[in-house]
Amino acid sequence: MNPEIRSNASSGGIASSIIYSFIRNGGYVASCMLNKGEFVFELTNSTQRAEQFVGSKYVKSNPKTIYIDIERKLQEGKKVLFVGLPCQVAALKNFSRNQDNLYTVDLICHGSPSPELLKMYLKEKSVDIEELEGLNFREKTSFGLRSVGKNNGFPRIVDMYTYAFLKSIDYTENCYSCRYASQSRVSDISLGDSWGSELSEEEKKKGISLVLCQTKKGEELLKKSNVELFDADITRAIQLNHQLEYPSRIPSSRMFFFENLEKGFDFAMKKILPKEYLKNEIKIILSKVGIRR
Repeated sequence: MNPEIRSNASSGGIASSIIYSFIRNGGYVASCMLNKGEFVFELTNSTQRAEQFVGSKYVKSNPKTIYIDIERKLQEGKKVLFVGLPCQVAALKNFSRNQDNLYTVDLICHGSPSPELLKMYLKEKSVDIEELEGLNFREKTSFGLRSVGKNNGFPRIVDMYTYAFLKSIDYTENCYSCRYASQSRVSDISLGDSWGSELSEEEKKKGISLVLCQTKKGEELLKKSNVELFDADITRAIQLNHQLEYPSRIPSSRMFFFENLEKGFDFAMKKILPKEYLKNEIKIILSKVGIRR
């Protein structure tokens, strides 16, 4: 794998390698990016444009017309790769009538919040999402919002938006009964974090992805993508990725979070997790005065 691709990725860079290889071989790729303040799907055959697909997005994206756009390309005889959440892959497969040239990759998913929650949180932090060129939700070994563009003043901490996500507090309700949170995958390939990998610490720092290949199309994607693969213990992978067995559980704090949300995202988090909120505020202050990075 290209070291730069791996370095820029949130995890091991497998998704990026598959995407770039697919485009270089004449195909089109559809995935999620931030465009004019909204996380939407876009279809492209440009590797430069596809760079916007890189990175985790802890927010529900808007498919808009992407299924129609993909179907048109498939009708033209073009090969199309779709990279998205399992529910989005399933929706595309239900919609499409021309799947011979359709390739799919799903991202092993805990759940996703409404984009309105992200906008609310950013607004409270005086950040206009429409001014951002990009928004990163995590790095390889750390979580937290990192903005790209005019407003990039987020402290390097696990902010309360990310904390709510990691604690499964703010997902949309259907995520807690997700039918796709199982070993039976809907895509040609499923990708996630390889938590508990037995590879060296040096390799872990570079990023390692969990790859589940379900079909011949999946094998084709991997063979053409110049990625290094190792066998993994599927039982251990499931233990460390519960969404391969069951969906995220509804936390008891979720109801109180949404009951208080009309008073603000921070207010709601402070109400349900006062100790964690106070610790977060202290970290922000320390970050601003340069004591903590």
